[in-house]
Amino acid sequence: MRRNGKLLWASLVLVGASLTSAGAQTLEGDSIGEVTVKARKMMSNMTAASPLQVMDRSRMEKIGAHDVADAVRYFSGVSVKDYGGIGGLKTVSVRSLGAQHTGVCYDGVAISDCQSGQIDISRFSLDNVSLLYLTIGQSDDIYQPAKLFASAGTLHIETLRPQSDGKKWQAAARLKAGSFGTVNPSFMYTLQPGKKTYLSTYADFLRADGNYPFRLWNGEHRIDEKRNNSDIRSWRAELNAHTALTDRQELSAKLYLFDSERGLPGGVIYDNTYSAERLYDRNYFGQIAYENRFSDKWKLKAAGKFNYSWNRDYNEPASGVTDDRFKQTETYLTATFRGEPVRNLAFSLAQDFAYNDLSTTLRNCQYPERFSWLTALALRYALPHFTATASLLNTHITERVKTGEASDGFKRLSPAFSLSWKPWNENLRFRLSYKDIFRVPTFNDLYYLLIGNANLRPESTRQWNFGLTWNRSFSTLLEYVGLSADAYYGSVKDKIVAVPTMFIWKMSNIGKVETLGADINMQVNLRWATGWSNSLQLSYNYMQAEDVTDRSSKVWRNQIAYTPRHSGAANCTLSTPWADLSYSLFYASERYISSYNSDENRIPPYTDHGITLSRTFAWKTRQLRIQLDALNLGNKNYEIVRFYPMPGRNYKVTLNYQF
Repeated sequence: MRRNGKLLWASLVLVGASLTSAGAQTLEGDSIGEVTVKARKMMSNMTAASPLQVMDRSRMEKIGAHDVADAVRYFSGVSVKDYGGIGGLKTVSVRSLGAQHTGVCYDGVAISDCQSGQIDISRFSLDNVSLLYLTIGQSDDIYQPAKLFASAGTLHIETLRPQSDGKKWQAAARLKAGSFGTVNPSFMYTLQPGKKTYLSTYADFLRADGNYPFRLWNGEHRIDEKRNNSDIRSWRAELNAHTALTDRQELSAKLYLFDSERGLPGGVIYDNTYSAERLYDRNYFGQIAYENRFSDKWKLKAAGKFNYSWNRDYNEPASGVTDDRFKQTETYLTATFRGEPVRNLAFSLAQDFAYNDLSTTLRNCQYPERFSWLTALALRYALPHFTATASLLNTHITERVKTGEASDGFKRLSPAFSLSWKPWNENLRFRLSYKDIFRVPTFNDLYYLLIGNANLRPESTRQWNFGLTWNRSFSTLLEYVGLSADAYYGSVKDKIVAVPTMFIWKMSNIGKVETLGADINMQVNLRWATGWSNSLQLSYNYMQAEDVTDRSSKVWRNQIAYTPRHSGAANCTLSTPWADLSYSLFYASERYISSYNSDENRIPPYTDHGITLSRTFAWKTRQLRIQLDALNLGNKNYEIVRFYPMPGRNYKVTLNYQF
C-alpha cells in the first residue's frame, strides 16, 4: 500500500511539473527512479509587466489561421500591411511606428534586412509553428540576445519541437487547397536516433494563380476586372537538430531555405490592371545555438548565424525593361549570461556582433558594409506581488563603402524599464513601462541611388504604457475570464521621409509623430459539459497617431498614413465531441494614404468575416484532421493598401495526417 502511495504521489508531481515547468526538472522516487520532464513555459499577458500577446498552435488551428499574417491580425495594436494577392508582401507595424521598428525573431535568433529594414512575414509557414507571441516595449524576459532589446516591438515565431513519447520517429503530411488555384502540400518528419538527440525536417511547396475577380470604385467609375500577375511559386525547407550534451548542456542547429517567384500585381489605377513586374527571392540561413545551465542560478547561451539573401526585381513597363538584383549577407554572433546573485534578483549581460553587406546591379552602387556592436545589461527583481525590470542597451555602429560617402556611424544608449504590481490577493495587476529606442537608417535610406542621404540620423521613439490585467475562474461553467487594458503614449522624432529638393527627392529627418491610444483584450472560456466548450476572444485598439512636424502645415494634427483610429478583431469558437466551429471578424475604420486627410486620400472602413469548421479523427497512434474555411463572407474587395484590392469570398480545405 505504501508502495502504491509513492507511485501515486510521484505521478501527481510529474503532472504538475509538465504544466508549470520552465525548463527541465528532475524528480526522484523509490519506484520509478530518475525521470526528466521538459515543458515550455506558457507566457501570459495577465502577469506580464509590458503588453504581451500569445497564440499557441491549438488556438491557431481553431481560428483557422493559414499563415503568420492571419494569426497576427488578432493581436491588438498591430497593423498588417497587405498588398493583396495570394503571394502579396506582408509586413507588421506595432502601434503606428512602422514595420522598420518591429523586430522578428525566429527560434530565438533575430531576422534582419539591412536593405529595407522590414521583414516580409509571408515567407514563413504556419504549418510548423508552435507558438507566436508579440512583445511591446520592455520585455519581461532578460535572458535574450541584445538585438531583441533593440526594437519597439518584437514578433517571436517558435517552431515545433519533437515530443519525447517513446516513438523513434513521427511524421505528418498536410495538404491545403483553395480558391484561385491555391495548392500547398507540406511534410514534416522527426527522428530520435538517440536518447537525447532529435532530428526534424520540414518542407512545403506553394503555388497559386491568384487571378481573383474584384470590383473597385475609382472615383465615380466602377472597375470589374480580374487580378493579373498575382501568381506565386515558392519552396521552403528546414532541417533541425537538437542534442543534450549533458543534463545541463544543450546544442541545437537549424538550416533554412526559401525560394520563390511571384508576380507583383501593382495598383489598379485609372482602369489599368496591367503589371509585368516579377520578384524572385532566395533566402538561406544557418544558425547554431548552445546553452549551459551551470546551476539553477547561473546559465549561459550563445548563438551564431549566417544569412544569405538574394532578390531580383524584373519589370517590363512601357518605358523599357528593368532587371535589378540585390544581394545581402549577415554574419551574426551573440552570447548572453544570466545570473541570480541573491534571491529574487537576477541580471543578464548580452553581447552581440553583426556584419552586414549589400551589393546590387544598380549604377553607382556604393557596396555598403555595416559593423554593429550591441551590449545589453538588464536587471529583474521579482516578488509574488511585485516585479521590476530595467535594461540599458548600448549600440555602436560603424559603416564603410567602396565608393562615395559613408555615414559617420551611430552611437546611442537606450534605457527601458517596466513595473508590475498586484496590490491585493485578487488577480488584479497594474503595470507601467517605458522604452526609449531607435531604428538605424537602412541601406536604402542612406545609399539608394540619388535619394539616399548618408547624413541621416536614427529615427527615435519613446513609448509609455500604463495598463491593468485581471482574470478569474468563477465556476465550472464560467471557466475563465481574462481582461487586459492598456493606455499608451508614443512619440517619434527625426522620422525619415523622402522630401523634394530643387532637382530630386532626398531622404531627410524632418518627420515628427505623436501617438495616443488604448488596447483592450478580453477572453472568456465556457465549459457546458464533457466535450462541450465555448471560447470568446475580443480585441480593440484606438490609435490617434498624428503628424506634428510643422504647426503651420496643412497636415498638422492629421492622422498619419494607413493608420485607422479604430480597429479590432473577434473570434468565437464552439468545441463539441464531433467538430469545432469558429467564427472570426476583423474591423478597421477609415484610413488615409497620406498625412493630408482629404476625401480623395480616404480609404473606406472594412469588415472581414470568416467561418472555420474542423474535425479530428483518431485511431491508435494516427490522426486525421479535416478543416474547411469560408473567408471574407461579405465578398468585399476592401483595400488595406490603396488600389490593391483584397480577394473576395474564397474557400480553403486542409487535410492534416499524422502517423
